[in-house]
Amino acid sequence: MTSNTTKKAGPDLGKAFKDAILAGIIAFALLGPLIGLKTDQNMDNQLVLVNNMPVALIFVALVMVGRFLLAAFIYPAIAAKGAKSKAAVSLAELEAKAKRTKRLSLGGLVFLFVYPMLILALFGVQGSIKWVDNFGVQILIYVMLGWGLNIVIGLAGLLDLGYVAFYAVGAYSYALLAINFHLSFWVLLPLAGILASFWGMILGFPVLRLRGDYLAIVTLAFGEIIRLVLINWKDFSGGSAGISSIPKVSLFGLYSFDMGATNNFAKAFHLAASSAYYKVFLYYLILLLALLTAFVTTRLRKLPIGRAWEALREDEVACRSLGINTTNTKLTAFAIGAMFGGFAGSFFAARQGFVSPESFVFMESAVIVAIVVLGGMGSMIGVALAAVAMIGGTELLRELSFLKAVFGDDFNPDQFRMLLFGLAMVVIMVWKPRGFISARQPTAFLFEKKTISGDLVKEGHG
Repeated sequence: MTSNTTKKAGPDLGKAFKDAILAGIIAFALLGPLIGLKTDQNMDNQLVLVNNMPVALIFVALVMVGRFLLAAFIYPAIAAKGAKSKAAVSLAELEAKAKRTKRLSLGGLVFLFVYPMLILALFGVQGSIKWVDNFGVQILIYVMLGWGLNIVIGLAGLLDLGYVAFYAVGAYSYALLAINFHLSFWVLLPLAGILASFWGMILGFPVLRLRGDYLAIVTLAFGEIIRLVLINWKDFSGGSAGISSIPKVSLFGLYSFDMGATNNFAKAFHLAASSAYYKVFLYYLILLLALLTAFVTTRLRKLPIGRAWEALREDEVACRSLGINTTNTKLTAFAIGAMFGGFAGSFFAARQGFVSPESFVFMESAVIVAIVVLGGMGSMIGVALAAVAMIGGTELLRELSFLKAVFGDDFNPDQFRMLLFGLAMVVIMVWKPRGFISARQPTAFLFEKKTISGDLVKEGHG
């Protein structure tokens, strides 16, 4: 009896081996023609077929080994850990986890404010541009976009695949109004948010009766309509050529970051001419905008509208039975989420100095949705961590030039960004099916505020 129990508790190597064989057959069927057979051009300008099958067999072997390890050891360990957490997690452990998360957020906030100073001290003025702009500013833009979309998906439960459309509305609003009417960034920032919010309500009205897959299809179509309009309405948006020479942001009109301006920031403080100061200024600007998004979101969650969003997410029928106006609830979620997307879009246009429809393709919406889902829907800290992991990770690939010594001079790590991006999402979803942070504290409570495990609620929202 004991030996049989012990045998069942161990890894099922036979089943894992069968899974590995099946995965190897499928991998060979897919990778054999794609990698094993390569077309090339010879000296006579003829198309010849080159046998590259050994390389394909190496990849097949890697797939088989990986599948065997997953089936024999990794999946059983994850299942055992999940069963143990469901059975043994206590309220004290959940509260301790919430306190650790709070300390982590405070420490991360302090690090964000001193990050440019650390980079300047480590790499100097010119060497800091890449690290402040490509990593700091770029990541914070997606953090802000993720927090804006988190209102729609994470709180209200409305799957929006066209969020990039509001991002585009904010960017083009700033670009066109700044060039044609010479308005400053500080005037156009709220105006771009208002215009994006208006388009959010326009999207909200046709989809009031839709949920799930149907809502996702309609929002996806809306994002593509906006992009196609920007491409084809050349008199308005410049078409595929885009809009260039967009004015930079000034420091409230007191100092300019244009090199030829009389009130140039570097000249006023007797500093060496460099664009690094403008990048640092943009970093703190997007950091404050992201913190504003987080502050407004957390405050709204404590108001009746925030509780209505969460009720709508959990059960729309029950939400209506409680007398909640689901029409207004959906429209406010779309409008407020779109407003923050418009803010981020106006900042993007000012930062780039150039906008075109190619910056607002569906892939951008997919990345933002992935950030929200991977971080844990409804979790502000989780979305921020997912943005750092995904955007920072893909940007870090640009720095892996040392891999050319291993794979040859023709190896370009940028070409593998999306491949590694997809693999990372698969790994994270296997490791954390409900996102980085699947437990959160409820915004409304009866007697005592307690942390809820993601396993105890619908879809792990908490």
